[in-house]
Amino acid sequence: MDSFTQIVLGIAVAEVCAGKKLKNRTFIYGAILGTLPDLDVIVGLFINPVDAILIHRGISHSLFLFLLISPVLGWLISKLEKGKIIFFSATNMAFWGLLTHVLLDMFTSWGTQILWPLEPRLALKTIFVIDPLYTIPLIVALVFVWKTKNTTLRNKYIIRGLIISSFYLLLSCFIKLYTLSQFEKALKNQGIQYSEIIVKPTAFNLILWNANVATSDNYLLSDYSLFDTQPISFVVYSKNKILEKQLLGNSDFEKLKKASEGWYIISKKDGDLYFNDLRFGLLNDNPTNPQFAFSYQFIQNPAGMHAIEVPKSKRDGKKLLQKIFTRLKGN
Repeated sequence: MDSFTQIVLGIAVAEVCAGKKLKNRTFIYGAILGTLPDLDVIVGLFINPVDAILIHRGISHSLFLFLLISPVLGWLISKLEKGKIIFFSATNMAFWGLLTHVLLDMFTSWGTQILWPLEPRLALKTIFVIDPLYTIPLIVALVFVWKTKNTTLRNKYIIRGLIISSFYLLLSCFIKLYTLSQFEKALKNQGIQYSEIIVKPTAFNLILWNANVATSDNYLLSDYSLFDTQPISFVVYSKNKILEKQLLGNSDFEKLKKASEGWYIISKKDGDLYFNDLRFGLLNDNPTNPQFAFSYQFIQNPAGMHAIEVPKSKRDGKKLLQKIFTRLKGN
């Protein structure tokens, strides 16, 4: 999830674990714990951008790492607080502050390597990386907590906020199962044979959902709003295996393949090859020149071809949001 939401969640968890002992200082420790796992982005600034993609949500999001560093953080916090909180309680706060960060990330499309060093990323794909309806209940709860000195009331407020936000996550799972059934029904009705399908929500909502479908030669992309009245249709994109052959053996290509979990197509424009990650949808669906949200251009240099991310403009974002808002209403 976005950094702000992770900070808010971190504070909420710290309040549950140590609010009676630390009072409003839980806001400091919770914000730090909620931020720590995402500091891997700083490492990414100093390495190959493609390597940075693989590192993000890797070791820094590992359950095994949390088991190792939580006692260290707990010892440090207990020393800083000079007897206000014991080592065990501080360690408990550190562990759950870190773990809930990763558990929330698991609901997004990018997923996380919570079992690092094992490679698979766990991604439920039920919520977009920014969703105000998840974050707002926690913010409201924390406002009341900040203004309240009574420990019983503080605990009551924060528990309510966590229950509401957690219910929203649970709701996202049920809505995903429903939309998945709708896409599968449409594929069956249209006689489309497929090997795999992934379904995920669009930006900031649980109403409009995207689907990626893999067939033997193509990928099919589609969307579905809970308010739709018309049948679901699919747009076909060739896997372009011929273009892919030009990148076989290229280090950046192999890393991007791994990062995309196989959901990609290679395209060509003005003589340059592009790697398009399908998992995050399109910025525009121009049939002659589609632009994917995450696309990488291969540039030739003396050392060979390397990939750079295609920059996105604010105009692209505005157009996408306008499209989503219009499509939310159904067809």
